[in-house]
Amino acid sequence: MSTLIRRSFVAVAAACFALGASMANAQDHHHGHHRGGPQGMGVEGVIAHAKERLGLDSSQQVLWDNAVAATKAAREAGRAEHQRLHAAARAELAKAEPDLAALAATMDQARSAGQAVRGQVRNEWLKLYATFSPAQKQVVRDELTRRLDRFENFRAKMSERFGNRG
Repeated sequence: MSTLIRRSFVAVAAACFALGASMANAQDHHHGHHRGGPQGMGVEGVIAHAKERLGLDSSQQVLWDNAVAATKAAREAGRAEHQRLHAAARAELAKAEPDLAALAATMDQARSAGQAVRGQVRNEWLKLYATFSPAQKQVVRDELTRRLDRFENFRAKMSERFGNRG
């Protein structure tokens, strides 16, 4: 294998790896599966999962609707950004000598912008949580505790199964 072909292969592989990692981070989370901690510990997912048990009043329902709207808007923006990043990566990799530094910078910018949007969405959910009564906060705490326990049990099973590698 010639040096030029080998270098091209390495460049394409590196770009694909960077693209995959960046796209995973740039995409917004959907269907109640949010990052933010073990097994979906994000406040959005926890509150959404517990909605029926919370008994929201009318003012809380307005905040709920605002948080859901912000979540949906962020999801759509994340999907659009994912498509933009994919097109940018394809365009760069179509060049004879792709500029991987430029591609990486584009991915980094998208990751930062996505993180900012996710923070804004989380803050909408936290604004709702701040209005909860002690009983409602107990429901959320119980759900968080349940999820944390489930994560710890899963981690222990994986540790038993695969040992402590690293």
